[in-house]
Amino acid sequence: MNTRRPSRRYQRRGEDVPVLRLDSRPEPLGAWLASLWGYRQVLVALARQDFRSRYKRASLGILWSIAVPLVQSAVMIFIFSRVGNFGGGATFSYAGFVFAGMVPWIYLSISVVSSTTAIVDATALTEHVFFPRVLLPLVAPAANLISLAVSIVILVIALPIVGQPLEPHLLLILPATVLLVAFTTALGAALGGLYVYFRDVKFMVQAAILVWLYVTPIVYPPGALGRAARWLDLNPLTGIVGLFQRAAVDAPVPSMRAFAVSLGTTIALAILAIAGHRRHDRLFVDQL
Repeated sequence: MNTRRPSRRYQRRGEDVPVLRLDSRPEPLGAWLASLWGYRQVLVALARQDFRSRYKRASLGILWSIAVPLVQSAVMIFIFSRVGNFGGGATFSYAGFVFAGMVPWIYLSISVVSSTTAIVDATALTEHVFFPRVLLPLVAPAANLISLAVSIVILVIALPIVGQPLEPHLLLILPATVLLVAFTTALGAALGGLYVYFRDVKFMVQAAILVWLYVTPIVYPPGALGRAARWLDLNPLTGIVGLFQRAAVDAPVPSMRAFAVSLGTTIALAILAIAGHRRHDRLFVDQL
């Protein structure tokens, strides 16, 4: 790793000119956070551009963000309600249960895949403009907030249609959304930094996403696995998805242990991502 420690200022025509110091010492947390806040408009601009470019020249535009989870949810509801008979005997709407699980899953899976390669993919931009590189993995979670909000609105509208009345527990969707966005952002930032140094991370994430869908109780209630259900609580997504499902259909999920794992994992990922980017953010240029 190259370590460069130039003096902070040098003289040019009788003036003190600031010099950016690049080394492996972590930037003070307060200064790092202040830097992120100072560049918040860059994040907003990049997120807006990402969202616009995604649906550019698409006839249906943002409606595609609604169509994808609806179609995928409908297919899973049709198959698993018959093959697995998971909906039989349930005291809640199975269709609402699956749709409520798919809403956070679609947001997380799309955002994390994009965040993982965000820093490396933006090399052409970062070579010419300096800003904290950690902003790049945050672009996808920020840009996808609009699609997430639209999906939640569609979920609320669909619940009465599938036989689930709107009740006060629906308010749980607010903390569920906050936890989902926090977890997705922290995970994306951590993976984005790792991918700069370890290019295998992209393929590991792609493989993990395929498996993660089926080890998360989205199309089946945890109780369907019997005694093995307790292992699902160790999946940090179980508590998040379960909170959405409880909010939507008052399903008896998640357990307190699953929720604690989700919250604890989110905090741990956030700490790791902040520590990693504070130390390496300015050194990423040597690896790109």
